[in-house]
Amino acid sequence: MGLLSSILGFFGFGLGTSIGIAIGYYMFIYFQPSDVKDPVIRPLVEQDTSSLLRMMPEIPLWVKNPDYDRIDWLNKFLELMWPYLDKAICKTVKNIAKPIIAEQIPKYKIEAVEFDTLTLGCLPPTLQGMKVYTTDDKELIMEPCMKWAGNPNVTVSVKAFGLKATVQVVDLQVFAIPRITLKPLVPTFPCFAKIFVSLMEKPHVDFGLKLLGADAMAIPGLYRFVQVRIILYHVIFTDIVNIDNELVKFLPRHPWQELIKDQVANMYLWPKTLEVPIMDPAKAMKKPVGILHVKVLKAMKLKKKDLFGASDPYLKLKLTEDKLPSKKTTVKHTNLNPVWNEEFTFVVKDPESQALELILYDWEQVGKHDKMGMNVVPLKELTPEESKELTLEVLKNMDPNDTQNEKSRGQLVVELLYKPFKDDEAPKDDGDGAAAVQKAPDGTPDGGGLLAVIIHQAEDVEGKHHTNPYVRLLFRGEEKRTKHVKKNRDPRWDEEFQFMLEEPPVNDRIHVEVLSASSRIGLLHPKETLGYVDINLADVVSNKRINAKYHLIDSKNGRIQIELQWRTSS
Repeated sequence: MGLLSSILGFFGFGLGTSIGIAIGYYMFIYFQPSDVKDPVIRPLVEQDTSSLLRMMPEIPLWVKNPDYDRIDWLNKFLELMWPYLDKAICKTVKNIAKPIIAEQIPKYKIEAVEFDTLTLGCLPPTLQGMKVYTTDDKELIMEPCMKWAGNPNVTVSVKAFGLKATVQVVDLQVFAIPRITLKPLVPTFPCFAKIFVSLMEKPHVDFGLKLLGADAMAIPGLYRFVQVRIILYHVIFTDIVNIDNELVKFLPRHPWQELIKDQVANMYLWPKTLEVPIMDPAKAMKKPVGILHVKVLKAMKLKKKDLFGASDPYLKLKLTEDKLPSKKTTVKHTNLNPVWNEEFTFVVKDPESQALELILYDWEQVGKHDKMGMNVVPLKELTPEESKELTLEVLKNMDPNDTQNEKSRGQLVVELLYKPFKDDEAPKDDGDGAAAVQKAPDGTPDGGGLLAVIIHQAEDVEGKHHTNPYVRLLFRGEEKRTKHVKKNRDPRWDEEFQFMLEEPPVNDRIHVEVLSASSRIGLLHPKETLGYVDINLADVVSNKRINAKYHLIDSKNGRIQIELQWRTSS
């Protein structure tokens, strides 16, 4: 009976199990619960902003904000340049940190603090987009959205009381939207004098910390304490600013994160700024440092350029590194030993590098004027406040190896006097870093002054048949013109014109007209107007200086930037 019961029990268990599995499978396949409803599918366009951010928290700013531009090309640049940027940044950080550490460690009785390892890792930051602001001032304002979840390895050794401790910072995360302002823009590389960094929102910074090879953050209470103090010392001692990103609101919150944000924001939250000087603005702008007085006396034994008769010489004078047009003497017709006795003045900005360039020409009534020769006088060879008369050989060019310079072409006699500005005479800076208005030169009429008109540039000027723009000035019957710029809708001239007046032009207007001249020879459409503007000079007299952009009349979108200065002797 025992054996039979065992056999029947075994078969009964097997049969019952098989039947149970079959019945369960049948019920799972053919019987569905009645309380289950199909999910409601809604298109993305019907979702609100908060719902979209919950579903897709990593949307780049250039997708959800039209003011931000996509800059994938810059991310590719950072990716390729990151190994080199890593070394350059780490070297700069070490150079900045060493003197600061050396100054601070005696206060805490620490013997030494050294970087054993300093690398930013192989993962570059990612720029999610960039917003650029356009202003009329000489500045460039950018707001890049930066996210960096890097793998830096920063190992610092601290020696104190005969003991050595090693601290390692790893897994650094920074989400930032800085406002970076480059100003003032200057004509010297890298083309800006200072960098201003501001925080637009509170920062998000996170990192790991290891002590003696172990995870120090596992110690209860130490994680918050160390994070707060390390980031504060990092900001105070190295002036490195990290700014927040609004997308991090969906990350887990920690009390130390909020404290870090508050401390950094108190120091650099906009309008507070971190100023990083790049170069001396005064040197970058190359402001006037003195006046060069030139008296062209005469030339002797010039070689004629004309086949028949003598030449008609005149002299062009110009300072190198100066964008102003050359100054000219009068033409001495049929004379190989001309006497001029004419005086000129030049504003000197860098006497160490600038030179006075003298070029003799033979005037021609028709065709191009022939070059007779030249010479150059470096200003560094002149003794300040000392008049010097020079007899210069007329050379073909300034190449010392050119054998043609050995041929005699005559001599040129000039008298030079360089007068540096005194402290009370040097132009001062205004609040925007621009040079103050210079004083009028000697000989200015009492009660009068010098009206300086500087034509900087034009924008969106376009002609119907050609666009070779130049500017024509009309003031009190006197006409002046800039050079022609061929095939350019946004020409730049930076040319200065001066009008000596016996009284302030408070009731006068100056007519500024942009024209285009055909580059082809012909009578069809030789010239056309691209726009004009009449400027009232009363404001210039009261403000001394105006630098503004004016909309051109009879032009669809054209504008012109003009700087006006009223210079007096007082």
